[in-house]
Amino acid sequence: MSLPIDTVDLGLMPYTEAFERQRTELERILASRDTTQPLLGRLLTVEHPAVITVSNRPAAGANLLATPEMLAKAGVAVERTDRGGDITYHGPGQLVLYLILDLNRLALGLHEYMRLLEQVVIDALAHFGLQGERDTSATGVWVMDRSHSPAPTASKIAAMGVRVRRWVSMHGLSLNVNPDMSHYALLVPCGLVGRRVTSMHELLGPACPTITQVKAVLVAAMQTRVQEALAAAQAKRS
Repeated sequence: MSLPIDTVDLGLMPYTEAFERQRTELERILASRDTTQPLLGRLLTVEHPAVITVSNRPAAGANLLATPEMLAKAGVAVERTDRGGDITYHGPGQLVLYLILDLNRLALGLHEYMRLLEQVVIDALAHFGLQGERDTSATGVWVMDRSHSPAPTASKIAAMGVRVRRWVSMHGLSLNVNPDMSHYALLVPCGLVGRRVTSMHELLGPACPTITQVKAVLVAAMQTRVQEALAAAQAKRS
């Protein structure tokens, strides 16, 4: 069975370059709507050099805690972004999936699409023995973390943020495999005061898979969920 969407691995790429690549893919998908072979979408996988991205939400900038001097010392850049959400961190060891998808073809609204992204991460984490969970008050995927306290604490392991233009999506999700977790002290991740962020390496230690292994599982989970959504959409129309 052919895969519903093409996957392109961008390797390690600066945030601004990956952003432009997303825009190119979005225009390509929009243009294909007027052809005999409209495209469903494309999945981009990438790691970024250390960067904090700040959305256009009015209060988002206030959640950047670091001074320019602190950022320079840590080697962390700051970029504006047009995705939803607040403020977030990307860096080597964090796996990012950008999905440029025609949500009309999948018959998905924004709420359903966000839940699909969360489910993909939950599916992938389960493959490595981790139980991912949703939090009804905060988008993303959370795990019970016993590494920093005697009492289990729900810590965020994956973040989501999207933008839609003419019902074609941009941006997507990030999953912490083994990034430099000290960089999270430079911001209030996602604007969630008092909520911890964790990684697969913090939870699994030496048993943590490589980012290449996680990428293969996460991409396969995404392809499966997109295929299911496409089949459901086609069934509704038939």
